[in-house]
Amino acid sequence: MGADLPPSPWVFDPEEWPLEDCIAWGADLRPETLIDAYRHGAFPMPDRRRLLWWSPMERGVLLPGDLRVSRSLRRSMRRFTITVDTDFEAVIDACADPDRPGWWIDRHIRDAYVRLHHLGYAHSVETRDEEGLLVGGLYGVSIGALFAGESMFHHRTDASKAALVALVERMSTVEEWMIDTQWRTPHLASLGVRVVPRETYLAAIRTLVDAPGPIWR
Repeated sequence: MGADLPPSPWVFDPEEWPLEDCIAWGADLRPETLIDAYRHGAFPMPDRRRLLWWSPMERGVLLPGDLRVSRSLRRSMRRFTITVDTDFEAVIDACADPDRPGWWIDRHIRDAYVRLHHLGYAHSVETRDEEGLLVGGLYGVSIGALFAGESMFHHRTDASKAALVALVERMSTVEEWMIDTQWRTPHLASLGVRVVPRETYLAAIRTLVDAPGPIWR
């Protein structure tokens, strides 16, 4: 459960959004703005000039029972140790590597999510090798029974997939849940991520964001 936040000065109203993935620009990255955006189905992803807000028309989601774990992934997972919230900043910094294709996590985004982590809303799942070194992981925002995944990385084969498996195990401690992956990539599709229309996603999160969520600490 995150800390109490003041009301956001910005309004995220799906009824006013255009029928395209990018729904607005501007606003700010204050904690109350971010959490209100997620509660209404939007998330930030800047370009190099503006802060953009997105709510994809076709949303990638992972639902209970959908995760696919291959035999090779099960074998890989034996080599890893999973930790949670032990090194959030290292995970987001690895995800923010400017040499990664499609880089978008700038300093402002990085600082905003570190702040959310300290407030109890943003969490990381870390994958470590036999020597305890960080080799993969993911981070995102947890609101009730919704986990809004932001980014993942790996320095060893299957390390990010192992983090996702661990995330599903944690989410599965509650009766209903959803992991939002924003879009569905071929990588995520291989793990069971499906696509739902925007209206289906928005209808689902209305109850999920206020439902009991997993315990993180």
